[in-house]
Amino acid sequence: MAEVTSAHEDPISSRSRIIAAAARLTCADGWSKVTMGRLAAEAGVSRQTVYNAVGSREDLAEAMVLTESAQFIFTIVEGFEKHPDDLLSAIHEAVENTLVLAEGNELLRAVVSATHGADTELLPLLTTHSESLLGTLMVVVQDRVDRYEIDLEPERITAIIDILVRTSLSHVMQPTAPPRETADSLTWFVARILGRTEELAAFRA
Repeated sequence: MAEVTSAHEDPISSRSRIIAAAARLTCADGWSKVTMGRLAAEAGVSRQTVYNAVGSREDLAEAMVLTESAQFIFTIVEGFEKHPDDLLSAIHEAVENTLVLAEGNELLRAVVSATHGADTELLPLLTTHSESLLGTLMVVVQDRVDRYEIDLEPERITAIIDILVRTSLSHVMQPTAPPRETADSLTWFVARILGRTEELAAFRA
């Protein structure tokens, strides 16, 4: 792919294109094969633009992690926002859509794997941000769940959220069923604890 001149490069669009190109190269060939020269060619920008837009390789890895994490979090939030009055439907959609997003997304799986301490090529650069990803997901889900009326002590709700988030992340790394089936199972788990299994009929329709 031919390089474009820096005079015609928009900094914001170039940065997004570079990060996306880095993710593609990492998934295809591994992080060790990602050089600034290959990245410039893949993104269709000048090599200087790569340095100007993302800085060092460590900065680039951080940008990829944050970008993937943002997609992950947005998908979860979107699921809850679509069902502001139905907690079980919100959980089901958030879980299913998250697992669908993760299918075939090797970089996202690497981020989540690092969250669980797995050895990945990017682990040294992922560890700090993957740990914060887990914490962020807990806060995001807690904030959404707190908007629903639930007849349980706050500490019990927090425990349910912890199990739900960690189990969902485990299925991102190593799925054992299609996304919808996993969403069905986790929603059943929450419904059972809340004593609201009669509401599950909606998911069988």
